[in-house]
Amino acid sequence: VDVNLAEFIKGKTVAIFAVPGAFTPGCSKSHLPSFISAQDELKSKGVELTICIATNDAFVMEAWGRTSGGADAGIVFLSDPEAELTRKLGLSIEGGILVRSKRYSLIAKDGVVTHYFSSAEQSSDTWAPNVLAKL
Repeated sequence: VDVNLAEFIKGKTVAIFAVPGAFTPGCSKSHLPSFISAQDELKSKGVELTICIATNDAFVMEAWGRTSGGADAGIVFLSDPEAELTRKLGLSIEGGILVRSKRYSLIAKDGVVTHYFSSAEQSSDTWAPNVLAKL
C-alpha cells in the first residue's frame, strides 16, 4: 500500500524517526525501544502518531514492527524502499546493495517540521528522550 506521507500526517502532531535498517543491532536494541517505551509520554505531550521509517521493504518493516512490539505500542512502520523520501531529505547513505537512511528523528505539526534531531554527533541524539525534551 502506497502511503502519501503528507496526507497521512495532515492536521496531526507526529514524531517520525528513521533508522538505517530494520533488525539491525543499534536500531533494535536502542533507537526503536526508546520510542516504544515513550509512547504514553509522547501522547500525553500531544504527539498523535509515531512513525518509524527505513529503506527496507514493506514486508520487512511489518515483520520488525510485529516482532519488536513496536506495532503493538502504536508505532506505524513505513517502508521507503526506493529511498525516495530519504533522498529528498538529503539523508541517504549511498552504496552497497541497499541505500540506507541516516538515523534521525523529527517532530512535525500539520506537515511542518518543528524540531529535527540529527545523529551527526551521537546516535542517541535521535532517541525519544531528546524528542520528549522539546515537546
